[in-house]
Amino acid sequence: MSSVSIELISIVLLATAAVALGGYAWHLRRRLGAALQRLRDAARLLESHVVESKRLSGADPLTELANRRLFDETLEKEWRRAGRTQQPLGIIMVDIDRFKAHNDNYGHQAGDECIRQVAGVLKRGVRHPTDLIARYGGEEFAVILPGADAAGAAVVAERMRREVEALKLAHANSVVGHDVTISAGVAAMVPEPTSSFASLVTAADEALYRAKAVGRNQVIVAEAESDSMTIPL
Repeated sequence: MSSVSIELISIVLLATAAVALGGYAWHLRRRLGAALQRLRDAARLLESHVVESKRLSGADPLTELANRRLFDETLEKEWRRAGRTQQPLGIIMVDIDRFKAHNDNYGHQAGDECIRQVAGVLKRGVRHPTDLIARYGGEEFAVILPGADAAGAAVVAERMRREVEALKLAHANSVVGHDVTISAGVAAMVPEPTSSFASLVTAADEALYRAKAVGRNQVIVAEAESDSMTIPL
């Protein structure tokens, strides 16, 4: 075999090898690209899960309102802000009247649906982006109203009371008619160095218990507990 023939064969073999290597490299690039895309997709999915977990960590799973932890954190933050600006901070404590009797009569599933529907009404009752409504525990809710004085917070509470009553959710064991109702306690303060946000919650809680004690389905303001308040809208 001549040297020319050997050289041609070598060229052909090298060219074939180059084509084969090129095809293999292209295949590797495709596999690498697909693997990188899967990693990017996994990273985006993980990020969305982290965001959702953070959101849910502050949300009540039944009502999708803020939970007790987020309420406590927000109240402390708004209390400090109100102290700096010397603006009032209003709070409403809300309780579904005779909810245990409702649960016993209609069952837990109906009780959960009652809580969800009341939560929806209360959520629609807040009008400002800084307002926060939370499920405080069981059938009890709490509303934070930055900048609201007692009269303003009472207006919001009375609107919520009327709208819950208008739902006409059956409650055969209600002490007021035959529908689900709520009672609400209202308090508002301008923070002072000697006061704390716990005292604001206590004041609203005491007003709520007063509302329940004197007949339910009404709003009572901590600063005027001798009478229930019906605020004209």
